[in-house]
Amino acid sequence: MSTSPSAASDSETSELPQGTTAPYARMHTWLRRAIFVCLFALVIEGAFTVPALALWYGWPTLSFTEICSELMKVRYSDDTLECEHPYPLSGPPFGGPPEAAGQKTARDEWGIQPKPEWDRIGFRELIRIHEDRLAREAAQEQAEAPPR
Repeated sequence: MSTSPSAASDSETSELPQGTTAPYARMHTWLRRAIFVCLFALVIEGAFTVPALALWYGWPTLSFTEICSELMKVRYSDDTLECEHPYPLSGPPFGGPPEAAGQKTARDEWGIQPKPEWDRIGFRELIRIHEDRLAREAAQEQAEAPPR
């Protein structure tokens, strides 16, 4: 009883994953390995991005809500904006107007690709911006208070 060439090739192809032919089996193995490495790297990068940005913006000194509020104030050039915490379930994207609906204070160059006109925020610069704003508000309240 001799084995025909077709029977031998059937046993080889049955071990291959579905959709892979014998000439491309090594390439598929290396592609699968490379994709797993890239996915693992993306997960690690994502895990370190938020803590790194929080430290950059001044997290131990400012709370996450204060960082959010300061970023909105800088982005829209409006000192009255505040982030809501806890965020309402009826807010976007589940309902209600978008975050900056009706906001006309942003100093941006609008077009197909908008270019923001606000300066880049440096390392822990939001702390200085926050303290300057608090000092301005305190000075304004002091000036408005009646003399004793």
